[in-house]
Amino acid sequence: MSNKFINIFIVVIILLSSCSVSHKNYTPAKKYPKEKLQEDYILLRNILQKKHPSLYWYTGKDSMDMYFDKYYAAIEDSMTEQQFGWKVIVPLTDKIHCGHTSFGMSKAYNKWVNNKQSPSFPLFMKVWNDTMAITGNINRRDSVLKRGTLVTGINGLNNTKMIETLFGYMTEDGYANNVNYLRLSNNFPYYHRNVFGLSTTYSVNYLDSLGKEQTVKISLFNPPKDTTKRKRIAPPPVKKTKREIKKQQLQNIRSLAVDTTNNTAIITLNTFSTGRLRKFFRQTFRYIRKAGINNIVLDIRSNGGGKINLSTLLTKYVTRITFKVADSAYAVSRTLYPYTRYIKGKFFNNIALPFLTHKRADGNYHFGIWERKTYKPKNRNHFNGDLYVLINGQTFSAATLFSSAVKGQPGITLVGEEAGGGWYGNNGIMIPDITLPNTHIRVRLPLFRLVQYKHVPKDGHGVIPDIYIGTSYEALIKGYDKKMQVVMEMIKGKKGFGN
Repeated sequence: MSNKFINIFIVVIILLSSCSVSHKNYTPAKKYPKEKLQEDYILLRNILQKKHPSLYWYTGKDSMDMYFDKYYAAIEDSMTEQQFGWKVIVPLTDKIHCGHTSFGMSKAYNKWVNNKQSPSFPLFMKVWNDTMAITGNINRRDSVLKRGTLVTGINGLNNTKMIETLFGYMTEDGYANNVNYLRLSNNFPYYHRNVFGLSTTYSVNYLDSLGKEQTVKISLFNPPKDTTKRKRIAPPPVKKTKREIKKQQLQNIRSLAVDTTNNTAIITLNTFSTGRLRKFFRQTFRYIRKAGINNIVLDIRSNGGGKINLSTLLTKYVTRITFKVADSAYAVSRTLYPYTRYIKGKFFNNIALPFLTHKRADGNYHFGIWERKTYKPKNRNHFNGDLYVLINGQTFSAATLFSSAVKGQPGITLVGEEAGGGWYGNNGIMIPDITLPNTHIRVRLPLFRLVQYKHVPKDGHGVIPDIYIGTSYEALIKGYDKKMQVVMEMIKGKKGFGN
């Protein structure tokens, strides 16, 4: 081997090594000078103003410009990535009211924090309306604040004010903020830590067994620095084949259960992104037809969306009428230039945008095929029985498109809570990440505005269920699925909807 190639080889090894070490050496305490943070912010503002299809959809230009200026003024010298993200970028993106324009920490930060236990507010909560009930307490020695305890305030903030404040750091489609209750319910400590910061102690107001308000001081959860000395007795791992593992993974994504007593198929579908769904739909609806099943309960409460073509395919299996994906779908620009290098998937997006779109008289670039094409119900294995669709705030994006398409059709009933995705429409189709060059913070950028039905009022609502069933405290405590229970009672022919 020549010296030339040896030198090249050494340089490559050094570069690779430095890349791998950089993640290990990442420190969240790193502070950025004000001018670098301003550079990132100005770049983000320019990209949003020139490439976002619905920047002023729910917030007028004058108001949006005011917010841009407000959060630019909030930039301080020597902010960390976390401070810059949560004090500046997150509240800014919230003002757009677009659920697909979301914030993410840098990849280096996420790799650093992965599998790490950090100091945290210790209580997990189920949150709905102005109510918060404890679902978990990391400080296990705490004998007062147990599962089911109703909390009325933390550190002097009552529930209403606290929830209102936290919602200001979460993006949603329009004003469909039902999704935010579920976000808080899934990880209350995460949002509380990032918005309010950490305290050594917390003053928690709660209701005792007699319904009287009490106050207790609780400590910050500090994970032990050295866990190697702690003895953990764990059962021996059960060895599974690759086939068994894959089967379980698919089962977690989508599943079919049959209640033969009530002649009902229960389909759980948690995404439209993956899971061999074409095959699953084909096999499932063929089985339902051959078995003579008359009722389907379709649970899409945990479905955050995915591929529109798969959502459309499912619709074809159950719709009673022809439908379109959208009345209009368009981008405001045909290229990512001059910001191409800051946007992920730049090569594909810059090719796809001109190829898929045509400029119309309104000056926008329309995705014509979805505006024109109508879809008919499937002939083969089409389901004509009664369909009950379970939805809630986590029903989003492509799952919302499905819900909108089937809503109001004979024999189809939407049950649950308002969907997180916009009823009138949303933004999406192509959603690359913007990576800011200095902090490497990421912001998702939807490139298309999609209006599904022009006749639906643009009032910021998500898809509204035909039968509303909210959170039940009793169901939470006893551990049963109230919404599923109600639907099964409906199928059994019972009157009323229980407690």
